[in-house]
Amino acid sequence: MTRFILGTRGSALALAQAELTRAALLAALPGLEVEQKVFVTRGDVKLDLSLIRASEAGGKGLFTKELEDALLGGTIDVAVHSLKDLPGHNPPGLAITAVLERAPTADVLIAKDARTFEALPHGAVIGTSSIRRARQLRWLRPDLVIEEWRGNVQTRLRKLGESDRVAGIILAQAGLERLGYDLAAGALDFAPWSFRAVPLGGHLLPAIGQGAIALQSRADRAEVTALLQKLDHPATHTAIRAERELQRLLAGDCGLPVGVRTTLTGDRLHLRAILFGPETEPPKTAEAEGPATTPEAIAAELFARL
Repeated sequence: MTRFILGTRGSALALAQAELTRAALLAALPGLEVEQKVFVTRGDVKLDLSLIRASEAGGKGLFTKELEDALLGGTIDVAVHSLKDLPGHNPPGLAITAVLERAPTADVLIAKDARTFEALPHGAVIGTSSIRRARQLRWLRPDLVIEEWRGNVQTRLRKLGESDRVAGIILAQAGLERLGYDLAAGALDFAPWSFRAVPLGGHLLPAIGQGAIALQSRADRAEVTALLQKLDHPATHTAIRAERELQRLLAGDCGLPVGVRTTLTGDRLHLRAILFGPETEPPKTAEAEGPATTPEAIAAELFARL
């Protein structure tokens, strides 16, 4: 194989993830010609669409279907996805062939003033487009006012800076770091504003697949499969197998109000989850652990406990 066509969305984050994939491909096969095709998905176009309401209604593939159609049609060799955007099931004929090494999975509060989550004032307005984040925030702090905010990272940061009502927004640490933002000092500079960056790893459980980049391809393309598997990060893929099995058992898509933290220590895999049902009911929480060689079985045990 001398030429490889990579498909991606056109946001700054998607392009950054595509570049990581391109670099990995060239490292695995020097001299490979990598072409990039950019796709506009329904989720990119329908900016007036509530992702929270779409999730509650079972909307699937908002950010992935156009890429998957291109794979099935033979227009591209691989689709690069934020794994957390993928529905629980691959379309027939497609597979997650490889997963790049996972970035940090934590969510981050980007705040105007608060140095900690607890320091947010009573009744503070927080922006997010994720039902998982919204439900966890309301459970931890019923006083908070959650507003749905759409747009790419830069758009949300600009809106935060310009708003005189919103105290902060929730973003993924992985995405911010892939875009080049340095959060080490607990701050995020976005000219002309400087915000606080408050890690929420101790408060919110991440989304299924958060921080992972999925490389999806056709199952019948043996040469493509062989190349992509050279890029696979086994520890990340093991964790993802467990998380996506839980997603499958819950019959959920990427908008399911469930958070999961997966930890691989030696040859042991540990999963901790929180699952939300009706707004009036408390969430269900559970943990499960077992040999790292049996991620699907551990997920099944976790599902039974939920």
